[in-house]
Amino acid sequence: MSSAPSSTAAPAPVIRADHLTIRFGDVTAVDDVSFHLDKGELFGFLGPNGSGKTTIIRALCGLIPLTSGNATILGMDVRQHAKDIKRHVGYMSQKFGLYEDLTVSENLNFYAAAYGLSSTVANARIKELLALTSLEPYFTRRVAQLSGGWKQRLALACAIIHSPEVVFLDEPTAGIDPVARRSLWDLFFQLAGQGVTFFVTTHYMDEAERCGRLGYIYMSRLIALGTVADLQELPDANPPGTSRVEIEAPQVSVLLTQLRQFPGVREATIFGRAIHALVETRSIDALQAAFPQLAIRTIQASLEDIFVTLTLHIMGVPQ
Repeated sequence: MSSAPSSTAAPAPVIRADHLTIRFGDVTAVDDVSFHLDKGELFGFLGPNGSGKTTIIRALCGLIPLTSGNATILGMDVRQHAKDIKRHVGYMSQKFGLYEDLTVSENLNFYAAAYGLSSTVANARIKELLALTSLEPYFTRRVAQLSGGWKQRLALACAIIHSPEVVFLDEPTAGIDPVARRSLWDLFFQLAGQGVTFFVTTHYMDEAERCGRLGYIYMSRLIALGTVADLQELPDANPPGTSRVEIEAPQVSVLLTQLRQFPGVREATIFGRAIHALVETRSIDALQAAFPQLAIRTIQASLEDIFVTLTLHIMGVPQ
């Protein structure tokens, strides 16, 4: 008699948020938000300033209370086990608390002590992080003398010195140059490959495109969630009867004004030396006839296209 094949249950999410709502008096900062993250996932969280991104991070870290809904980190309830969660979580805020008058070494040792690492463990961990972040040449340099990119590397090292399984990064690359941004993202990918789960907020669309999945929050509500491909297929991002087109022109700023006045053009914005436009499909031939010298081709929506269209839809702007 053969036995039935055993089924393997899917691993529990590393982060689970169910119907999160957070209010401050009469202000609803987060409104009924749900999502989950799996081990080793690099999740991008986008939205305008004031939309609720940082509030959600702080709530998941147990720093502010939930008004309603539930959330767990590594299976631990954020209400009941906030202290335990902090030992497993790294949080690099928008203005991470580096001590400018201290050296790289002194900052790392301070955070190691703050997380309760023994001297033996701290020394080994600092050695690992110096190699990971390439900070060895600056070990004895005061933080005030570091460039923005190196400060961010140090901030990341301090945030993960206790080897957390989950890392929250709140706009970690704001204000640093493109080369430093790319180097930091290489570090994120390296750590994610080792099983660390990342929750990253950013305003840079090129960074968002590197994430496995994305969430877009607007006015406290999560209005989109999925991979880039998922978002490109959202009905609200692709209004019925419309097409996305790219239009190349020698003087895009002049053309932009003309396009926005052309019948059937619902959105238009400059992308480098071209214009991306959301156009009623039936108007494309008329558009080409009106501008016969221009190359007009149908394209997939970029992330920026998607988020602008979703935002306009929420705002009630006719599409």
